[in-house]
Amino acid sequence: MQWETVIGLEIHAQLATKSKIFSSASTAYGAEPNTQACAVDLGLPGTLPVLNEQAVRFAVKFGLAIGAHIAPFSVFARKNYFYPDLPKGYQTSQFDKPIVGLGQLDIEVDGDTKTIGVTRAHLEEDAGKSLHEDYHGMTGIDLNRAGTPLLEIVSEPDMRSAAEAVAYVKKLHTLVQYLGICDGNMQEGSFRCDVNVSVRPVGQDEFGTRAEIKNLNSFRFIEKAIAHEVERQIDVIESGAKVVQETRLYDANKDETRSMRSKEEANDYRYFPCPDLLPVAITSALLDEMRDSLPELPAAKKQRFKQQYGLNGYDSEVLTTQRAMADYYEDAVNFSDGEAKLVANWVMGELSAALNQHNIEIVSSPVSAERLGGLVKRIADQTISGKIAKQVLELMWSSEHSADELIEREGLKQISDTGELEKMIDQLMADNIDQVEQFRAGKTKMIGFFVGQLMKQTQGKANPQELNKLLQSKLKG
Repeated sequence: MQWETVIGLEIHAQLATKSKIFSSASTAYGAEPNTQACAVDLGLPGTLPVLNEQAVRFAVKFGLAIGAHIAPFSVFARKNYFYPDLPKGYQTSQFDKPIVGLGQLDIEVDGDTKTIGVTRAHLEEDAGKSLHEDYHGMTGIDLNRAGTPLLEIVSEPDMRSAAEAVAYVKKLHTLVQYLGICDGNMQEGSFRCDVNVSVRPVGQDEFGTRAEIKNLNSFRFIEKAIAHEVERQIDVIESGAKVVQETRLYDANKDETRSMRSKEEANDYRYFPCPDLLPVAITSALLDEMRDSLPELPAAKKQRFKQQYGLNGYDSEVLTTQRAMADYYEDAVNFSDGEAKLVANWVMGELSAALNQHNIEIVSSPVSAERLGGLVKRIADQTISGKIAKQVLELMWSSEHSADELIEREGLKQISDTGELEKMIDQLMADNIDQVEQFRAGKTKMIGFFVGQLMKQTQGKANPQELNKLLQSKLKG
């Protein structure tokens, strides 16, 4: 039997506010455990929550970016469950009246475009964190994260493969960073994903029983978890058993999912409107303000890069995946006097390789866009070769000097003087009569010998185009 995979995703994006969603406590990452949970976050008697206006603005901004319906009237509810890292015994979230309604997002997989429906996006507070290591059989609780504002983005079950799911997550990951509403740091848990997976026979309309895989925080883990869960469910059904609706965890070390608990339904949480929070009213003035504040979105920027800079689809996609990289690229192009393709090659190639090697984000690059643009300008005007440019980039990495200053200081200018090159070629030919005769006898690959010798002699500074042209002329006699 052939099986079809059905996937829906719930993405939790931590909103980039300085304080929590219902209190003034800091959301800064990395503080000592339990130093950033105030009385409101802990739900102590007599405390009342106050909604963070910036969190609302961020949610509206996201909704507008995906063409979603923004509810003029939304309500917070209490989602009741008991867990050690949930000090109040309930989570303040939104249930039947979310702030963001139906929207959509386009993804591309293998050159094909597909529209994925977004069911809703609602505001809620995060829970604390349970720590299970180094406590000698006990569990530690860190409540710093309790009350941190989240936007939970729920998709329609429109994805049919792990590749589509990853493409969707990447698209959202890029979007929330472009909007400036989430830093997207998956390692720190600022952007994490729950995956709902089921399988059904090809051609069947009814969905199969789904399992939810919780808290996946990397694109690779999302892909691997889905692949494993699909295989597991097919094995269960084909063995004559039934898939159980449950919540599962993905173990990256064992590359498997394992059962965590039975899957709760909405009525298990006993949702009811939060009595301490007023409904949220979104005015047309706020909608207009947020609409005007939207930046150029990734899809539009990608299209503009193709048209304005003459880049292909791949280059445009890579350069616009991160807003910081796109901004860096455009600045570098300006400083290079418009060498768009050459700058693209260097940003995606040598610069990205150096950043990865040193584990540095492009916003913290030791080589500014202005200095990289200056380097590319000297490659374009043949002051230096591409090979020498790599040396210059290394020198720029550990200094604040411009490419021009380093080229001058290190004597790295390319030798393009034809008279000087001709003298060196004549001498080399005179010293290597046998190789000259072999070339003239038809062994044309021998030109590589002469190029190598001259490059060695000039320490790589000979203009390769000029050198090849002169060599071809003189060797042919």
